[in-house]
Amino acid sequence: MKTIHIYSNGRLEEKQSGIVREFPLVLHVNGREIATLIASPHDLRYLVAGFLRLQGFVSSVDDFHMLSVCDDFGIANVRIKAELPERLKPILTSGCGTGITFSLPGMDGRGEAVPSPGRATRRVAPTAIFRLMDELARRADSYKSHGGIHSAAVGGADGTLLLYAEDLGRHNTLDRIAGEALLKGIDLKGKILVTSGRVSTELAGKSAHLGLAVIASRTSPTDMAVTMCAKAGITLIGYVRGGKFNVYACPEVLDTTADVPRTPAFATGRIPGVTGVILAGGQSSRMGSNKALLPYKGGRFIEAIHRQLSEIFDEVILVTNNPEQYDFLPCRKVSDLYPGMGALAGIHAGLHHAANQAIFAVACDMPYLNSNLIRHLASQADVGGVLIPESPTGLEPLHAVYGKGCLAAIEATLLSGQRRIVSFFGRTNVNRVNAGQVATFDPNFDTFRNINTPADYYRLRDGERSDLHPDFPGDHADVVGTAG
Repeated sequence: MKTIHIYSNGRLEEKQSGIVREFPLVLHVNGREIATLIASPHDLRYLVAGFLRLQGFVSSVDDFHMLSVCDDFGIANVRIKAELPERLKPILTSGCGTGITFSLPGMDGRGEAVPSPGRATRRVAPTAIFRLMDELARRADSYKSHGGIHSAAVGGADGTLLLYAEDLGRHNTLDRIAGEALLKGIDLKGKILVTSGRVSTELAGKSAHLGLAVIASRTSPTDMAVTMCAKAGITLIGYVRGGKFNVYACPEVLDTTADVPRTPAFATGRIPGVTGVILAGGQSSRMGSNKALLPYKGGRFIEAIHRQLSEIFDEVILVTNNPEQYDFLPCRKVSDLYPGMGALAGIHAGLHHAANQAIFAVACDMPYLNSNLIRHLASQADVGGVLIPESPTGLEPLHAVYGKGCLAAIEATLLSGQRRIVSFFGRTNVNRVNAGQVATFDPNFDTFRNINTPADYYRLRDGERSDLHPDFPGDHADVVGTAG
């Protein structure tokens, strides 16, 4: 952990934070220094073995005489049976920080893509792609803690994950998987690769060399990667997010007839142990009237949110200092114990009165709530702390899960006169769900948008959602507080 400084609201504050470590590893093969690999500093023998495998220098464990990695000095000494070419011409690739290779795997001597030896022996259901991508997101611990890390995994056609790797370079993640598979005797032919990074020609070529049948990414491929995969017979998938994806090459491998809706174990029924809390406060000054009571979906705005939460949670509570305005809602209404202290006091009241040990707290003016994302968050509730999602604009404290273990920290913060929700985070355990994971449920982050002005409301009523994206900022007044 290192000390960093965060600028917010005109102040610099110190914070201890993890920072991605960049580790240079000098590679000696048969007494020759051939490259310096810039990588993350864990499991370096897998990286070395995979790098040499994908350069075509080795193809089995028996091709090694020796594989030694010295972490202290950053040197790898390798002896292999084959002789190295007399001249090695490095190729700089489009990998993060620029990768290095001596040949483009999956290409013949004329620069043409060669067919992958791992054509799919069985068709793949889209649910297998979603299952592997979800598991990849769950395992990306380093990305969640301090960002800047790419991840990749290989699994079978049934969606079972076999190997996982992470590194600061996306090209290194596949090298690590190739090396671990080689040293452990795992056959990669016909398997599915899922990756957090862009699919370039290098990644496509390495996949062809390994015999992988499918590549799926959360982002996009390059045009050359599409061409290479099409010629190699690899199914190439991009933008795996929110139950959808794009297929750029060889779609015939996908079996949509055998697919079933993507429903995680927690995606049906009500989630036990968590209370849904709606925060109905604020002055609605820009709207000119109580926005929670505006007509919407055949009722009032707040009724739609209440119905949605009632399908997810056994208990729903409304926090309001004007309960008489909401007599039509069939739920318990509670008031702030610290009046005038904004949304933080509303969260405190919801936690204090909830029958369960954790709450999912949400503002009353968010019309695009995503039930699957809410279920995902609630299923990971930490009764001793906070679970908070991130969007491209930062933390989303009015769409987060709070445990009763936070009560003392919130009370101390309120008593000190601080109103901002994040003010108590330094006193409790805070876990973040990064924007990449949120995007798998809601690629446009619509779930965090709120309604503040008559213009916002009329666009919502007219169904002009496409107009919201470029010019509707989703005012995050929640950081200061809107309930109470």
